[in-house]
Amino acid sequence: MIRISIDAMGGDHGPSVVIPALMTVAIRRPDIRFIIYGREEAVRPELAKFPKLAEISDFVHCEIAVRMDDKPSQALRHGRWKSSMWKAVEAVKSGTAQACISAGNTGALMAMSKFCLRTMATIDRPAIAALWPNTRGESVVLDVGATIGADAHQLIDFAILGTGMARSVFGIERPTVGLLNVGVEEIKGQEEVKEAGRMLREANMASMNYRGFVEGDDIGKGTVDVVVTEGFAGNIALKTAEGTARQIGGYLRAAMSRTLMARIGYIFAKGAFDRLREKMDVGRSNGGVFLGLNGIVVKSHGGADSDGFAAAIELGYDMVRNNLLDRIEADLDLFHARNPHAQANRKSDVVVDAKE
Repeated sequence: MIRISIDAMGGDHGPSVVIPALMTVAIRRPDIRFIIYGREEAVRPELAKFPKLAEISDFVHCEIAVRMDDKPSQALRHGRWKSSMWKAVEAVKSGTAQACISAGNTGALMAMSKFCLRTMATIDRPAIAALWPNTRGESVVLDVGATIGADAHQLIDFAILGTGMARSVFGIERPTVGLLNVGVEEIKGQEEVKEAGRMLREANMASMNYRGFVEGDDIGKGTVDVVVTEGFAGNIALKTAEGTARQIGGYLRAAMSRTLMARIGYIFAKGAFDRLREKMDVGRSNGGVFLGLNGIVVKSHGGADSDGFAAAIELGYDMVRNNLLDRIEADLDLFHARNPHAQANRKSDVVVDAKE
């Protein structure tokens, strides 16, 4: 059985979205069990609607719920040891659960996860990795908002972390990897990016196929399986893509309702438009994974519906089932065995600035 801890109080909708999502996943994944953390008066009425879910779940009452507008420092002061978010993360640390899912405040979740689980031995900074729809299927993009800025060694860490995720989620033994840059030419870009590219080429790791630099339009093309960048650029790219998808959807709705002939044409083309809507639905790729920690934590979008939250749960399930942490640790050990001086040359300044 795979046990997943759930922060039921997170997100814009709380238990009214979270609990139905758990039932959806339970039907698809009969070997899953849940530990639900939240306020009893909010969770119990929703859980009572799904008796079969209650049979495979343990509920733990938590008096404190982290608010979406809490600063990470405030969440740590008031929610450490007792909030539903902390308890869900702590369950992974204790081994009670194998992954934690929350739709709560991103900065607070990152701060609590890092404080409770700690980073892996050779990792300076955790990263948030997202599954990104593209014309070929999906790719892993990281970092999309955990930290601002990254040196060459941290970018290499992100490449190794993203490769481990791609191997676990996509089932690819040697994913292709690219560094996001302002051009594909080796002379372009910041020194940190160029240095990371040189080191990745020289490392020639068996677990990844480093393809060099990629540009912003390569993300949508699916040029590589893993796109590596620092959190500032990654978060802007993510929010731009989400906004563009909504913008195109709005244009299509307006165009299809403008005239009678357009509405008639929509009826005949409805199947094609449904497939397009499904492809552009950001909720179907919902779930940002906190990589680089000694445990699996998945952040669902705060505004996700029950299908979106279910997608985040299944992402965590797949990574547990496919031994994500073991794969990452093996790749890190191999890289540092071949590059013994890499750890000594790291910068010591670590800035955590996770944003929703």
